[in-house]
Amino acid sequence: MPILQWLPLIAAPLLLASACTVAGAGDLSVPTGDVILTVSGRIENTNVGDTVQFDREMLEALGFVDVTTTTPWHAGKMTFSGVPMEALLREVGAEGETITAVTLNNYQADIPLSDAWEAGVILAMKLNGQDMAVRYKGPIFVVYPYDSWHGYQTQTYYSRSAWHVTQLIIR
Repeated sequence: MPILQWLPLIAAPLLLASACTVAGAGDLSVPTGDVILTVSGRIENTNVGDTVQFDREMLEALGFVDVTTTTPWHAGKMTFSGVPMEALLREVGAEGETITAVTLNNYQADIPLSDAWEAGVILAMKLNGQDMAVRYKGPIFVVYPYDSWHGYQTQTYYSRSAWHVTQLIIR
């Protein structure tokens, strides 16, 4: 049999294998809109190189929860809506001890991974039902349920509450 007849039999499995590795270990979709969050570090699942990049639609697809609370940065109770940090960590297959949140101006806040599982931290993208613009601490603001426990109303937790977050590094 001539080699040209064997070529499709050899090439098809190779093409299939390479296509399967592009999406990463967790078969995460790739963003079609503007990337607003990149997750890197100790993660099992990727979609672009060794990172996971999310656009707004992809984050919203993880599911939103509401946290109504007071903050030192707003007057009165506010309702924040966003992705539970634990849902995002599960999606990317995070393993580690610390999440470093990096902001637009390169401020970095270290958040214990345990806060995601125990405190109910969210990546807020809406404030009182409206998308959070950069001028209002968006597009992503790390929010704790501050009113649910007096211990969250301390400088320790306030300093972990980064806004203008664009990157999470799992360490």
